Amino acid sequence: MTCGCSKKDERTAVQFASWGSKSEVDIIKPMLADFEKQNPDIRVDFMHIPQNYFQKIHLLFASNTAPDVIFINNLYLPVYADFLEEFPTRPEYYPQALEALSYNGKLYAIPRDVSNLVIFYNKDLFDKKSVPYPKSDWTFEDFLKTAQMLTDKQTFGVSFEEEPLFYLPYLMSNGGGFYEMEKSESKDAIQFYANLRKKYHVAPLKSESASATMGQMFLQGRLGMYLSGHWMMPKMQEEAEFSWDTAQFPKGTKGSIVPLDASGWAVSKNSKHKKEAVKLVDYLSSKESSEKFKTSGLIVSARKDVPESSKVFANAVKTSVPTPVKPDYRELLDKIKKDLEPVYN
Repeated sequence: MTCGCSKKDERTAVQFASWGSKSEVDIIKPMLADFEKQNPDIRVDFMHIPQNYFQKIHLLFASNTAPDVIFINNLYLPVYADFLEEFPTRPEYYPQALEALSYNGKLYAIPRDVSNLVIFYNKDLFDKKSVPYPKSDWTFEDFLKTAQMLTDKQTFGVSFEEEPLFYLPYLMSNGGGFYEMEKSESKDAIQFYANLRKKYHVAPLKSESASATMGQMFLQGRLGMYLSGHWMMPKMQEEAEFSWDTAQFPKGTKGSIVPLDASGWAVSKNSKHKKEAVKLVDYLSSKESSEKFKTSGLIVSARKDVPESSKVFANAVKTSVPTPVKPDYRELLDKIKKDLEPVYN
């Protein structure tokens, strides 16, 4: 007589944690199924954490139950570096991506994507006002003049956001940075940024944007230029009812330098299945997998052999510098935001 018992799963279980929108998860799930097919002795337990990701990861590390493979970004990497496996360097990636996911000279995650900022601009608005399109070598002065020519009662020349990510390019391009806020270069850059809103009024005040985000205002045709990242591309392609293009961030005294952030896959030092975990990371970071992630339009691949269709984003990677991050980065940003609130308003 047979017992009808279900057969015990003998495969090695690898836990994999990641954030991601529905469109990202729709790419990841078939890839994990394909990985299991290629590796019949491994099962991947996918832990999708769409919200409060790092809070939850923090609790898992604290309770010694961290997943084997963790999707991580450079902004949180220094906090977890001691708990992660070190990787040998990989020449097929942009050096900036490898640097971003390294800490104290050691690589702790294999990059999936890089993120940087460019200027999106409304070509129809430029044409209507006979304003020349931004050139690749334009300066802060050219940028201000352009914003002034685009500004009228209905339209502002450029976006303005109080989130530090969006004014770091002004600091970096001027030779300053978050860890050098006392330097004259940083102060001059902050003053230039604040003046866009307060002195020249080419960017909206808080009261003028009301509840609309800068992205919404740009899509509504109320902004001539909008500083944003590659994540905006799918939305622009789907929703923009005007002709648009992208341009490199203008040059300050040190050139056009935008911060580069990166996300990638790390392996927990306490993993009981490191060999299988590394196998999964190698699969997810392969050229073939990287091309699948890129088709979503949301990311710029961190691999040099997966070309970026936008020349502007590709060039921005080459001149960008990884965001300087230390373990106190979050506290520093909170302090900067608080200190600069009265300067911007």
